[in-house]
Amino acid sequence: MLVVLISVVTGCNSDADNNVEVFTWWSDASEQAGLNALVEVFNRNYPDLTFINGAVAGGAGGTARDVLASRLAAGDPPGTFQVHAGMELADYIEAGQVQDLGGLYAENGWDTVFPRGLLDLLTVDGKIYSVPSNVHRANVVWGNPAVLSRAGIDPQSRPADLDAWFAQLDALKAAGVTPLAIGKDWTQVHLLETVLISRLGSESYKGLFDGETSWADPRITAALADFGRLLSYANTDNQFLDWPASTKRVIDGKAAYTVMGDWAENLFRAEGMQFDVDYVAFPVPGTQGAFDFLADSFTLPANCPNESGAVDWLETVASIEGQQAFNLAKGSIPARSDVSPGDYQPYQQTAMTSYRDDVIVPSLAHGAAAPVRWLADITTAVRAFGTHHDPVALQQALVDAAATHVGNP
Repeated sequence: MLVVLISVVTGCNSDADNNVEVFTWWSDASEQAGLNALVEVFNRNYPDLTFINGAVAGGAGGTARDVLASRLAAGDPPGTFQVHAGMELADYIEAGQVQDLGGLYAENGWDTVFPRGLLDLLTVDGKIYSVPSNVHRANVVWGNPAVLSRAGIDPQSRPADLDAWFAQLDALKAAGVTPLAIGKDWTQVHLLETVLISRLGSESYKGLFDGETSWADPRITAALADFGRLLSYANTDNQFLDWPASTKRVIDGKAAYTVMGDWAENLFRAEGMQFDVDYVAFPVPGTQGAFDFLADSFTLPANCPNESGAVDWLETVASIEGQQAFNLAKGSIPARSDVSPGDYQPYQQTAMTSYRDDVIVPSLAHGAAAPVRWLADITTAVRAFGTHHDPVALQQALVDAAATHVGNP
């Protein structure tokens, strides 16, 4: 493998050290289950290497990215680091901090086992810089059937659009139930992106990030009004919660719904709950037919400390064995197209069907749609909205951010 690597990747320092530091933000127990399963495969296949867990806590990787940026700037990269596939990579690429992996893809046949649509989302200026471990769906509503039933709502009902969902949320509020559990900062950007997809549709939503759709569009105005209305149904302590705590409100029957990516399913399953019996999941109303995409992936940093060991990790991530172990444990679905769905949980099978059949759109909150600096500006605007509740000011901030980062508000 080392001979192959030298022919396709340059720029890493040779090092006799057998440690392979894998830098991630997977620190919650439900996330660690997937990582641990992947590490078992790695240790079994590469017993002479030592896995070093470089996990940094913080939902969606915000804290981890800050730590990583400091390390990369100081010339202290880990062996490999987790990154959301897509435009989140743009800043690392521009800074020359990650290596082009196109040669490894060709050498290992990865360009034939990952779907073309996924490869397109992984490709930046004709090159691929990361290896996906999985695919997640972001536009998912999770609900507690017992809470819904007590409020007179059929747990199997599926609101066709946001207006129909608002009617349910009104009924829940009137029944004295917290209709919607949310968390802080990035979880609200996550909620916002699903509202944008719902009101704009898949193609116009995608156009927000290449200048084809204006952030001043009246449909954005309507979507921001919807977003503000959704926040009015939410728990008032949201700024103190990350996604596991807000999801737990639904699990414990303290709230009816939450909107979160399908990594949340592991929390329900960890409580012994059964899909479509003890909890329900469906696309955010109005986003049916869209798969709001994100993928966790791993890079090969420039000047990485253990070149061959890092590539061994990437090969583990891309392998059928690695993808199967990781995704069965994490609750996501495999990025490879040649993995049988039969071994997966019922919810995961629904996600695999949607990924195959629906329109793939890139997640904003999870790095697929916009570079890190643009996302940071959007997050700042959404955080401010939680204080001033002024949709006009929020839209202007979004217009200004687009003008800065894409040149077309």
